Amino acid sequence: MPLLKSAYLGGPAYLYNGHLQTIIPSLIRKVTDVVYERERITLPDGDFLDLDWIDRGQNRLVILTHGLEGNSSRQYILGTAKLFSQDGYDVLAWNCRSCSGEMNSQFRLYNHGEIDDIASVVAHALRTKSYDEVVLVGYSMGGNIILKYLGVHGNAIPAAIKKGIAISSPTDLGASASLLDWPTNRIYRNRFMKKLIRKLNQKAERFPGRLDMDKLKEVKRWRDFDDFFSAPVNGYLNADDFYQQASAINFMPGITVPVLLLNAQNDPLLSSECSPDWLAKAHKTIYLETPPTGGHVGFMLSRDTYTYAERRALAFAQGTI
Repeated sequence: MPLLKSAYLGGPAYLYNGHLQTIIPSLIRKVTDVVYERERITLPDGDFLDLDWIDRGQNRLVILTHGLEGNSSRQYILGTAKLFSQDGYDVLAWNCRSCSGEMNSQFRLYNHGEIDDIASVVAHALRTKSYDEVVLVGYSMGGNIILKYLGVHGNAIPAAIKKGIAISSPTDLGASASLLDWPTNRIYRNRFMKKLIRKLNQKAERFPGRLDMDKLKEVKRWRDFDDFFSAPVNGYLNADDFYQQASAINFMPGITVPVLLLNAQNDPLLSSECSPDWLAKAHKTIYLETPPTGGHVGFMLSRDTYTYAERRALAFAQGTI
């Protein structure tokens, strides 16, 4: 489809670069009056997922997938949940394995390329409730997950799934991972690694001999971390295998429903490869929007409770863009 001209003119003037547009919203934004009902489901391998619902008996459902080390209580998830709920959607904000406040039971964690879990979430929602329309919305890692899921399954996805929206999504994981080694991105790298190492230590304690935590001393690049830890804990051969199998860009040609990929050009965590204009131009159902600013999962507006990304997601779901 033709590339979309962005209507985003930027947020408050004090957010004058991609780092501020990324960091400040996560610090100062507070979305209120979102009340979830939690449900725990058992997965085919015996593990569990915690699902957070806003169930008002609507016939439309939005399924929200968070980013790396996020969860259903992140402000961007709460904002999207509140906005869609006000427009007549039920909401299902699911927490990836280990992200709901309780460590998952299996050795494996979650990752950018894991799509069996979201398939289980979709199947559970459609099996236990009645929905004519389902929209998938994912942020950062969550956007990559839904794009890969839609691309891998193509025409075989449930008929109720009508659209997908991916925001600030690293569709080329290897290219994006290399950016974490830039000195200007040290704050993001340290934050992610600290949280992941804490979880890996728990896994090493519970599953002796499965992980060599001494390898942390050899980590010089983020790729090393993926080689030594992300790949083996999630069943990949190495970092290259992980990047190849997890990157949505390798599967997006198979997408058969309309999807929107919204990536800011000044996103400090995304390379240009993550916004494949060549694919959007040639594909019938992939829409790409790349505003000059917005940061990573930022997109604040000067005089609005919601972000541009949240409003754009709803507009795309409604078919108004």
